[in-house]
Amino acid sequence: MEILFITHKYPPSIGGMERQSFELTQRMKQHAVVHLLCCAGAAHKVRFFASLKRRIREKLRQHPGITILHFNDGLAAAFCSGARDFPECIRTVTIHGLDVVFPNTVYQRYILPRFNRFQSVIAVSQATAQACIQRGIRPEKITVIPNGVDHDIAFYEPTPADRAAFVEQYAGVFDGKKTLVLMGRPVLRKGFSWFLQDVFPQLPADFQVLLIGPFREKRLFSSTLLRLLPSFFRKQLELLFGLPSDEDNLRTLLRSPELQGRVRHLGKLPFTHIMQVMSAADAFVMPNIPVDGDMEGFGLVCLEANLRGLPVFAANLEGITEAVQDQKNGWLVPAGNTSAWLTALGLLQQDPAFVRSFGQQARQYVLENFGWEKMTAGYYAHFEDLNAR
Repeated sequence: MEILFITHKYPPSIGGMERQSFELTQRMKQHAVVHLLCCAGAAHKVRFFASLKRRIREKLRQHPGITILHFNDGLAAAFCSGARDFPECIRTVTIHGLDVVFPNTVYQRYILPRFNRFQSVIAVSQATAQACIQRGIRPEKITVIPNGVDHDIAFYEPTPADRAAFVEQYAGVFDGKKTLVLMGRPVLRKGFSWFLQDVFPQLPADFQVLLIGPFREKRLFSSTLLRLLPSFFRKQLELLFGLPSDEDNLRTLLRSPELQGRVRHLGKLPFTHIMQVMSAADAFVMPNIPVDGDMEGFGLVCLEANLRGLPVFAANLEGITEAVQDQKNGWLVPAGNTSAWLTALGLLQQDPAFVRSFGQQARQYVLENFGWEKMTAGYYAHFEDLNAR
């Protein structure tokens, strides 16, 4: 089998979709001949989409054995969803979440229905599949293949030098504190500012929050210009390009006296530091909130935290419920419900020994139920089935 993978979500950019794209394309090489068209960074996106059809045709001429075109995100697929686009190939697309709920009338009315022309629409979660069906994708077109996770995270051990550097940099940070870790891009749906404003101040004084992920302490001039646009247009640009829509709120909160000394934003960290922060923390928190026109298609970062032995407290929302099974590898908490979050996190005080042992149970659960190899095998079996029809 020969497959051409097409995506604009790929390293060196960082995120769950980028990791999924990388792992799928690399591991599929064990099963099939793989070719790749990807976008190397945000600065090249316009050029990538403008030349996409031409580059696909070039690949098909160079490699006439290609039978499957797999678009690993809905936006890339949208540019090649015409009735006459590549009829000689099987076309498939993976939908992650935002690429089905993106709040643009033209996209929803005219582009999304074209995905019915594809032989298959792969959803990363049942929630994403349901969002597809609600927007007119035929159920018989949809197959759910959950994302995986890197099992090596569970067995990672820092080198003595990495451990010494970590101890020096974070000396005293964890002493006498119940540490909650939040990680990801500062976008509104992640609920970071909601959690810091509505939940965290009501937790006991020995609780602290460490945030990990890209963060700019000062607003860029381009962000200021963006604020001058009409809100509906600004929101679409923020969603389309993954811009940090919650960053201004976080800056304000981090300066507030109420959170001083209790909340730290660590910014982007090297892998070894992320692993050690998770090992030293008490719990991982994913406090997503509903945002019109956006959704969390999966909860990959929850699985990564589990593999470090961390129990997870996550919003009972969208695709997160595919990654977190209540009381198996975490606790699902009603999204945006302050009192429910306070009650759930109270476990860390009431029974810390149970919470620690639960983290080890969660680690084992994820090892047994999620993995990149399992995900890739699911894709390969599905592609084989499509080829045989």
